[in-house]
Amino acid sequence: MSPFTGSAARTDRWEHLRVDVADGVATVTLARPEKLNALTFGAYADLRDLLAELSRERAVRALVLAGEGRGFCSGGDVDEIIGATLAMDTAQLLDFNRMTGQVVRALRECPFPVVAAVHGVAAGAGAVLALAADFRVADPSARFAFLFTRVGLSGGDMGAAYLLPRVVGLGHATRLLMLGDTVRAPEAERIGLVSALADEGGADEAARVLARRLADGPALAHAQTKALLTAELDMPLAAAVELDASTQALLMNGEDYAEFHAAFTEKRPPKWRGR
Repeated sequence: MSPFTGSAARTDRWEHLRVDVADGVATVTLARPEKLNALTFGAYADLRDLLAELSRERAVRALVLAGEGRGFCSGGDVDEIIGATLAMDTAQLLDFNRMTGQVVRALRECPFPVVAAVHGVAAGAGAVLALAADFRVADPSARFAFLFTRVGLSGGDMGAAYLLPRVVGLGHATRLLMLGDTVRAPEAERIGLVSALADEGGADEAARVLARRLADGPALAHAQTKALLTAELDMPLAAAVELDASTQALLMNGEDYAEFHAAFTEKRPPKWRGR
């Protein structure tokens, strides 16, 4: 995302999210615990806009996405979204569905790694938000369910049919998106949906530790690795290795590459600057 801005001012007032930024790590918490953090139109829009702002500012080097209370996110609010969409015309429905996809694109395209801290339920859109993160750290209580066919819609919502086969393989993705079955943490780890299992009640802390490790590392190298992982998903090998070569040439001319050599020579830890 471009760091260049227009005349619109940034904001620290996010009505539908709780946002904390400290020493390069942003923690974004879905904060409707009484509704299992069910998403509203405003929550989607805030996530989309927040990720764009954080990406432009370049002060964040890692982000934790978490949910308050008993679960991570139960998906779209049945009353506030599903009920409302029944009264919308096709143009309005297209605008809404494009917005939800923009959130997923923002998670994939932001120039910092995103760690989802998942406990309890991650269902529907909540499961896709976790899927779109770079890492999914899960509590043993975590359970994932892609419920879209259960409400009469395509399982390929918000990019799920694109992302999930690339994470768990086509066979598992077909089962999860077609049937909407619940996958509990041990199976989710086995099929690759979960990056790491935390101790009971420890997903948030484990995610923070991982985010801290990422934030303390070479931020530009992380950003370019994330960009290549996304860009090369559909590239032929020749294009991918050429993009790798161009990226490495740029990074080899950067400060962090020279800093590694200096630190290695002086037998000290590198002082990464993200440049």
